[in-house]
Amino acid sequence: MTGPVVVGGSVAGLAAGLALALRGLPVRVLEQAPVPPEGPPEKAAELWKRPTVAQSGHSHILTSLGVRVLRAHVPQVLDAALEAGARMLDLMRALPVRADDGIRRQGDEELVALAVRRPVFELVLRQALRSLPNVTISHDVKVVGLRTTPSGNRVTGLVTGDGEDIPTHAVVDATGRRSASRSWLTAAGLPPAAARTAPTRVRAFTRFYRLRSPGTLPGPLNRGNAAGGIWDHYAAVAHLADNDTYALTVGVPTADPATTGLRHPAAFTAVARLSPHLAAWADPAVGEPISAVRPITLPPNALHCAPDAGAGPIAGLYPVGDAACVTDPLFGRGMSLALRHAFLLAEFLADEPAAEEQGERAARIADGVYRPWYEQAVREDTARTALWRARVTGCPPPAASESGRAALSEVARAAAADGTVWRGLTRVLMGLETAEDVFDDEAFRRRVRTAPEPAAAAPRPPTREELVAAVRNEVRG
Repeated sequence: MTGPVVVGGSVAGLAAGLALALRGLPVRVLEQAPVPPEGPPEKAAELWKRPTVAQSGHSHILTSLGVRVLRAHVPQVLDAALEAGARMLDLMRALPVRADDGIRRQGDEELVALAVRRPVFELVLRQALRSLPNVTISHDVKVVGLRTTPSGNRVTGLVTGDGEDIPTHAVVDATGRRSASRSWLTAAGLPPAAARTAPTRVRAFTRFYRLRSPGTLPGPLNRGNAAGGIWDHYAAVAHLADNDTYALTVGVPTADPATTGLRHPAAFTAVARLSPHLAAWADPAVGEPISAVRPITLPPNALHCAPDAGAGPIAGLYPVGDAACVTDPLFGRGMSLALRHAFLLAEFLADEPAAEEQGERAARIADGVYRPWYEQAVREDTARTALWRARVTGCPPPAASESGRAALSEVARAAAADGTVWRGLTRVLMGLETAEDVFDDEAFRRRVRTAPEPAAAAPRPPTREELVAAVRNEVRG
């Protein structure tokens, strides 16, 4: 038997390979795409074409959770990312002045985020993995099936499209949201149970820019790791990235033909310039476009890794990242959750390489990493979808939830005047604590209920009619 085999060489697969190799295990990574360009990550990323990874050309950010994992396990990767031009963002700069008592509290040092384009971060991870002596990375390799014991309760190997039979006791599925292991299991006569899914009903339009004046930001990051907001009928944000690049993203309902014109640069720019906190970022004098406007329909939330979802109890098969769980990319948690899971899984496999209950235990680990965020994403998406649909159709807005937990908009309002609420909200948004742990705490709820009204009204986003008119006028023009 060889060591663990990781199938998939994007963020989740590279992180899993790195985590396993650093535990002293020999690792082979199989990736079906060609070898990426050589050279410094910030340069190679410009040349790297990723037709099989649709989301690669959209905005990403590493939340506080992801930074925590890097600091704890691979600080050299964090250092390398910064050397490649990534930027560490201090989220405390976004704490509203009215809510700030000027005193740093325990845990504030964790409120940071790493601004970096996904391809740059992937190439940094790949360089770190390649530097280890016990690692083999193979490209242009597609895995087509699994080998299992006759009873089907343990993996014994896998088969590639070239006919190579690779014996292994551990296969890490890092193939992304399509989760190739589910088709492998079906072909082996072990079909997994259906995943838990829930729609996002959002399509996004993203364009990348480079600052014309290096190092000079056109405005504050009012959201800590971003500028902009999520309003009652659309979202628009600017995400700072590496090497003076940044992305503008506009999110709208999928079933909304009136916003399809956002794929046109002029319409996209017009909507961005109408959006609070974004006008300066969309100014042609501030940023030079370095990409087209890229549309994408956001994938549904999907939880594949629950202990009752079928694949988990099979010892030796371990989905990670999007192969285990997809949460709405609008929340930006995917890379950070994949990193956390990768290092937890590596620790588990190094300590218990042959335990009889290995599959079930690994599934419980994955469930603990992903389920709270899947459930929160479903909850928030359901509420947002209902509100956005009401604005598009002209129907009355939905009634407030009676679940007892404050809506995200209520928490955000209170956070503008209460530093404790702001910290709690930010720790949830950045993945450091779950919504259940923070928002359901009675003392936190009380602070949300009793927080004073914001001193000034928030900037007004365009109405639905104004947004549609801006798109229509630019498309026609």
